[in-house]
Amino acid sequence: MPVVDKLAAEYADRIDFVAPAWHGTLEATRQRARELFRSGNVMWGLDEAEGIFQIYGVPYQPVTVLIASDDTVVEAWPGIRSEEDIRVSLENLISLTG
Repeated sequence: MPVVDKLAAEYADRIDFVAPAWHGTLEATRQRARELFRSGNVMWGLDEAEGIFQIYGVPYQPVTVLIASDDTVVEAWPGIRSEEDIRVSLENLISLTG
């Protein structure tokens, strides 16, 4: 998550970063978000009903889903990736949604 937080700070003017959680309490989620997203550029929340996960077909965490401004899923991947791989995907997202 430190890589995502770093990239969120770098791309904040072009991409919205959202990190929903689906298990735990609001307070536990808040505490974990404070630890992971120090830049303040990642929006987070607790989706107890798992609605956002159902909408985008996310069966488990961690999963990254890149969504265009028209709500089209551009790319998704489970687990973690290198900073460079994520950066390439973000640049691709920007070029598609320009």
